[in-house]
Parts: sequence; structure tokens; C-alpha cells
Amino acid sequence: MYLKGKIPSVDDVIRAQKLMDKTHVKRTPLLKSSTFSKSARANIFLKYESFQKTGSFKVRGAYSKINSLTDEQCKAGVIAASAGNHAQGVAYAALKRNIKCSIVMPKNASPAKVAATRSYGANVILSGDTYDESWKTADLLARESGYSIIHAFDDPVVIAGQGTIGLELMEDLKDIDTVYLPLGGGGLASGVSIAIKAKRPNVKIIGVESKQFPAMKKSLDNGSLCHIAGGFTIADGISVKSPGELTFEICSKYLDDVVTVDDVAIVETMFTLMEREKVVVEPAGAASLAYVLSDGKVKNNQNIISILSGGNIDMYLLGQIVSKGLMQMGRLVKIFIQLPDKPGALKGVVDKIAELSVNIVQVEHDRLSSNVAAGSAGVYLSLELEDEKHSRRLLDFLKKEKMVFKVVP
Repeated sequence: MYLKGKIPSVDDVIRAQKLMDKTHVKRTPLLKSSTFSKSARANIFLKYESFQKTGSFKVRGAYSKINSLTDEQCKAGVIAASAGNHAQGVAYAALKRNIKCSIVMPKNASPAKVAATRSYGANVILSGDTYDESWKTADLLARESGYSIIHAFDDPVVIAGQGTIGLELMEDLKDIDTVYLPLGGGGLASGVSIAIKAKRPNVKIIGVESKQFPAMKKSLDNGSLCHIAGGFTIADGISVKSPGELTFEICSKYLDDVVTVDDVAIVETMFTLMEREKVVVEPAGAASLAYVLSDGKVKNNQNIISILSGGNIDMYLLGQIVSKGLMQMGRLVKIFIQLPDKPGALKGVVDKIAELSVNIVQVEHDRLSSNVAAGSAGVYLSLELEDEKHSRRLLDFLKKEKMVFKVVP
């Protein structure tokens, strides 16, 4: 059992790896992507933690922590606070050890994530509107009932468990230049950097945060822990308002840099991962690769690793990602055209658009809105195109034909 607050060593990470039951925690693949390598002009390797048990790297730390508990602690049960991946990781690890488990989740947590957590046998308690409020409830229940609390990131045993990813990276790829990984509370970054820096100190470790939640970056820049207000991002897995005390200490020592990425880059990366690599990755899981592809500062022929940390995503959001990804890449355009309200008017427009090999996905008529003049009809056309160049050619064509239209965001 590690002492509270102690920074784990690489030996602790190696010990966690040896104790990890491979039937319960997978060794995930590290594969080179020809698509992203060509785009970045570097050798891009993807670590597929999205293929992990429960769909996220979080099960590594949870399993490591639960394995460290005494028989007495196991008998009392465990508790954790989480809105998603950590909840499922703890619930799954507890199930495999036949340990009573309670998970405190925010009242606005995704119903799909709540259901997934319950499917592993956990008692789900909905409390608070934010993770911080849920954490306070979990901490109170732990002290009142004697549960062992499993922190999502600020725990040395959890950190050691996450560090097993770093060991696998070094075993699977001899020459590594830089590892990019998503950064929220800092557990993954801490564990991976401890493992790699001990063996290969020249490898750079870059943490990638959401631009809306740069808690670790701000803390490192200020030299002390900072609490930020945060904003809105689809990358809820790294939406942390303050890093942990222990993870801050470790990251300040080992990380080479902390950078940020926006939702637009994340959406485009998720879309391309689905279309070209045939994998579904959640927004936080795609953050590090999104930065690599959007930043463009990687050197030619470097060996770059991006950790795809998880693949748990709400199906409704997934549908939005597909639509927004197509629109961002110029492959789906919605336009509004005002036409004379007479037979054949729409057919004339459709025939002209068809000449450019544009696929019409959806047509909506509007005669009643205030922006449609009397005697006219408004038509919304959703159009599928090959790429942004094809999209520009279409718009230039419509202007040349002197059609009254506008692109709808």
C-alpha cells in the first residue's frame, strides 16, 4: 500500500503491471496510421485505449487501486465520484473482485453512462450538478461508512496503474520522439511520464487540454494550483477545473509542455478516425491527435505517439459529430434559395446542381416564414459534396447563375 501523497516510481508502475490481470485489463494495440502519418508528414502511432475494457484507460488505475486494498477494506466496499469513464472503470474492477461498489454521479450525467455503470453491478447515487459536488458527497459517504474512496486521478496507486500504458509504449516501439496525451486531472499524464522518463528521458511528453479547461497549463504557468471557471466543451472527459495536488507536482517535474486544442479540431479528428481508421473515439480521447494534426509543428519523419484514451460517447452526440464533421470539411453544405412559387422552379435549380455531381440529401420547402416574400417559396437544400474544393465550385456556380441564396450555418 502506497503512502498518501507519495509520488510513485517506475518500480511501482512495473509492479502494477505485473499484478494486472490480463483477462480483466487488456494490453491495447499500438498501430501506425498511414492516413495521419501522411497528413502530419511524420510517423503517427495510435495507442488504442478506446479498445480497453469499459472503453477507457481508467480501468487500469481503478484495478490497480482495488488490488492494493486489504481484505478488511475490500469487505467494507469502495466508492468513487465520476460522470463517466472512471465510474465504469471502478465498477468493473470492483465486480471482478466481488467488492461492494457505490458510484456518485452528477444528476445531469448521461443516462447511457449511468446505465453502463449500473450494468457492472454498482450502486449509482445521483448527487450534485457537477463533478465537484458529487466528489463532496462521495467523500462524506466514505468517512461515514468506511468505504475506500477511489480517486479519479490524484492517488499514487491509480497513477501507477495508468503508467502501465507508458511501459507498453516502450515495449512496442523502440524509437519514440514524442508522446501526446489528453490531460484533465493529470492521472494519465503523471503515470505515463513517470514510466517513460525513467527509462527514456529524451522522449518528450506533451499534455493536451481543452482550450475551455486549461487548468493544468494555468497552474504550471503560475507555479501553483489554480482553479478555473471553465467553459463549454464536448470533451467532458478532460473538463477539469483544477488538477490534483499530486498530479500537479508530477506534471511540473516531468511534462515537457502543456498545450490546448479546440472543439473544432476535435470534431474533425473524430470524424476522420471513424471514416478512415474505422474506430469510434470520444472527444477527450481524440484531443491529443487533434492537436498533432491541427498544430503542424511536428518534424518530418519523427515517431509520434498519440494516446486515444477512450471510446465512450453518447450516440446522440455521435450523430452530431458526423454532421458537423462533414460540414467542417466542406462535404455537407446547407443552402437557402428563394424561388418563384410556380411549377418547375425547383426542378430547374435541381437540374443545374446535378450538373456538378452534387448529391441532394434533403429538401425542405418554406412558404410561411416572414423572410419569404409573397409569391415566393423558400427551399432549404442539404447537399453532399466530395470536398471543400467541390463546395467552392458549387457556390461559384450558384453566383454565376445569379441565384438568390445563402449558406445556412
